[in-house]
Amino acid sequence: MCRWAAYLGAPIFIEDLVTKPGHSLIVQSRAAEECKTAINADGFGLAWYHARAEPGLYRDVFPAWSDPNLKALCAQVKSHAFIAHVRASTGTAISRNNCHPFTYGRFSFVHNGQVGGYDGFRKAADMMIDEAYYPHRKGATDSEALFLIALGEGLEADPIGAMARAVAKMEQLGRDSGVLPYMRFSAALCDGERLYAFRYASDDKSPTLYHRWSTSRQGWAVVSEPLVDGEGGWTAQAAGSACLFEGDRVEHVSFAPSLS
Repeated sequence: MCRWAAYLGAPIFIEDLVTKPGHSLIVQSRAAEECKTAINADGFGLAWYHARAEPGLYRDVFPAWSDPNLKALCAQVKSHAFIAHVRASTGTAISRNNCHPFTYGRFSFVHNGQVGGYDGFRKAADMMIDEAYYPHRKGATDSEALFLIALGEGLEADPIGAMARAVAKMEQLGRDSGVLPYMRFSAALCDGERLYAFRYASDDKSPTLYHRWSTSRQGWAVVSEPLVDGEGGWTAQAAGSACLFEGDRVEHVSFAPSLS
């Protein structure tokens, strides 16, 4: 399992979520409190938006806490929208191409969770990726496959619906494999103007997900774990839901992937 943090709002320094808080994403990379693995040291990544429509991207295979370049970048870069991720591999190799976020055009995507039996049906998952997007298949993770399948399902026009269809297809492969859990899915998708957050599982163990509006920053933080221990104001996102953050508003909708 992994940990991630996302932001949308008035520009802030990236360090305000990723490195500075008492339970920042960097702290979660070595001492997570609400996931199966406390250590998330199999790489990290950051996608941020500024003057151009497409996000900047920085990823590496080292533990996030050990990279001084990440700390320096977060201290210097201001952004109105960004997603950061620390990885705990569920079986695929530790490589830069397997580190989140994954990007295509203006979209960036991160995922925390797993698909049961993925190693046994990786080829079948790859076959679900539309030919137009397959050249962007650089790594070997279930997460990247989900993102590319969703693009083929119409992500650019219908982000929530396309993601539901992609998750349903991958979950069915998991069910066919007979390996539990079939699907656990906490994810963020951003296009620089809107931020989408998803929480879902085929069982009753959806990965944790919280969001909070800051009046002082005038922005939304969406995180796997609250950034300050004991800090109030965090709302736990309901399992089986998607949230759309835009401006100071959040819209909650049902997220129930189905092949029917």
